[in-house]
Amino acid sequence: MEDKSVKNGNSCVYNSTTSNRASENCHLLGSAMRFDLKEYKDKLANRNVRVDLLAILFGIGSWTCVNSMFIQLPLIVSKAPEGWGLPSYLSIIVQIANIGPLCYTLFQRYSPRKLKDSYVIYAIYAIGCAASILMAFFYEKTAVVAGENRSVALMALGFCFAIVGCTSSVLFMPYMGRFREIYLITYLIGEGLSGFLASIMALIQGIGGAPECRLDPDTMEYEKYTSPPRFGTREFFIFVFAVMIVSGVAFILLNKLRMCKKEYAAAIIGYGNDYSYDRTKTLDSTDKTTVLEEDKKISPLTYNYLLVVMALVSLIGSGVFPGVQSYSCLPYGYRSYHLTATLTAIANPAACFLAVFLKHTSIKLISLYFAIAAILTAYILSTAVLSFDSLPLIGKTSGEALIVLFWTLVMGLISYIKLSITSVFRFQGGKSLVWLGSVSQIGSACGALMTFLIINRTNVFVSYEPSCPF
Repeated sequence: MEDKSVKNGNSCVYNSTTSNRASENCHLLGSAMRFDLKEYKDKLANRNVRVDLLAILFGIGSWTCVNSMFIQLPLIVSKAPEGWGLPSYLSIIVQIANIGPLCYTLFQRYSPRKLKDSYVIYAIYAIGCAASILMAFFYEKTAVVAGENRSVALMALGFCFAIVGCTSSVLFMPYMGRFREIYLITYLIGEGLSGFLASIMALIQGIGGAPECRLDPDTMEYEKYTSPPRFGTREFFIFVFAVMIVSGVAFILLNKLRMCKKEYAAAIIGYGNDYSYDRTKTLDSTDKTTVLEEDKKISPLTYNYLLVVMALVSLIGSGVFPGVQSYSCLPYGYRSYHLTATLTAIANPAACFLAVFLKHTSIKLISLYFAIAAILTAYILSTAVLSFDSLPLIGKTSGEALIVLFWTLVMGLISYIKLSITSVFRFQGGKSLVWLGSVSQIGSACGALMTFLIINRTNVFVSYEPSCPF
């Protein structure tokens, strides 16, 4: 008779005729499963959820203003004197705003008096809050410049928005480096949510949806019709102002509460995010296991290699892709375009959330993900530059599904690569995170400028818009 049994609650069943080797393998499998579950449980238990929440809210404030401004452009351009040329002006203004992090970095490098990073972050939030509430009431104000009517208020306040976003790369992320690594990851989840939150509000508002084809009874021809928004741009920016207030309060609590300071890594903290981890100390927290910071120093060659990878993924993800998405997706239809825009916004925070459970500091895995992202990028760029008749799988459901899948995967991989490199650099000290943020901004600026010149000065990218009926 078969002698069935269950080991330690696992569903691994064997009989008396089974070899000892198979029985041993079954036992090892059960032990591995218990170890993995225990590891995940420890990752969730050995943290302060309130600090996680504050870190997420802090991260949301990084790029909310800039993302919200671009999301509102479909409503703004219809009244702006620049028309559909306005986005290209704002893209250049955002890159000019990199003067903010440049000035901060140079001041901290050469000035004998160092700025306290928390004070600078307070100033950044003050600029963001003031600019968002002023944008709500003055975004339509114009003035004559060089004999032409221009959206002066929108551009000036957009520059303030960009100062907040660009400077956050060399301030917010390095500030979180003083906390244990798990909170740097939740901050990056919040940073990803800054774009997702703005997209969700735009969907509620009712902009960005695909137009409908309606038959005009007078001409008996199909025409495109887009439904009006549920609420206007003013109300949208008032919401942005409220988000910035909440995010600013979250940072104040993160910076002041003793509960949050208990979650610091064992670090020696100076001015201007100049800190290093003290290997002789441990971090004690009540009723928790003592947390030891691992020594994860990397070689100079690996250090420079990761900086180059960060610059390249920032150039592609933040510089090139925003400008070419419509050229790549619209030929496959409005459904593909809007699915891509929505899913790529979700991919960023989702990738950061997965990093809580998955290994993300392996240099080999970072290189592998970068190689896969490069292959997907090549396919995406080919769909953006090829003529309509030459596009792969055009007019087929498989083509639509493939373009949405590739865009979502590549944006998720880019987010994961950025998070992984940030986690590695976090162990190199605060100055390393400042350098990483600077390289990220330089890559984004170069990508945006290059894309702007190619789109507006050459015929490499040819716009395509589906016509009715569709």
